[in-house]
Amino acid sequence: MAMEWKISDQLVDYPDAVAEMDARVSAIRAGTADELIWLLQHPSLYTAGTSAKAAHLIDAKFPVYESGRGGQYTYHGPGQRVGYVMLDLKRRTADVRKFVQDLEEWIILSLRELDVVAERREGRIGLWVAGENGQENKIAAIGVRVRQWVTFHGISINVHPDLSHYAGIVPCGISDHGVTSLAALGVRASMDDLDAALEKNWSQVF
Repeated sequence: MAMEWKISDQLVDYPDAVAEMDARVSAIRAGTADELIWLLQHPSLYTAGTSAKAAHLIDAKFPVYESGRGGQYTYHGPGQRVGYVMLDLKRRTADVRKFVQDLEEWIILSLRELDVVAERREGRIGLWVAGENGQENKIAAIGVRVRQWVTFHGISINVHPDLSHYAGIVPCGISDHGVTSLAALGVRASMDDLDAALEKNWSQVF
């Protein structure tokens, strides 16, 4: 099964990324393009998932986009690795829940390469690491959309973003826990290090 990996070195505007994803998903569905993993970074912005609540947008200091993916509000910006995953589940396993679990496992294995223990939590989407005084902080988010069994949108992992930018929203609708990054955890890993771990561990899961 052919798979393309694409890494964008420059910041990609969100509307441009969505348009490219839309076109690629249609082509995958038609059988005229390979599946795609697209690793990129966005300029600072907020996206609203299909479950987003207006009250969770506290300060719209960056552009806000309706994304069509699952989930609530999240932040994207420089220093955060976004991974858009375009797969044909009909050619794999036609199970969206399993797909989300596989994305989680992919992130867990990849972060383990960087000596970070990321874990699932019941009732909370995304991956979490232990913080101080029993608090848990989110290191990675997941928000997907599926059209005719072809997936798009995907994951985001905080490498070294400005975490203060999360203050403009209630991230993923969760106010009882914080948000962290590899840099905030004292992990000296670059975007390239994370990309290498993601590519290495992809075949372990998918």
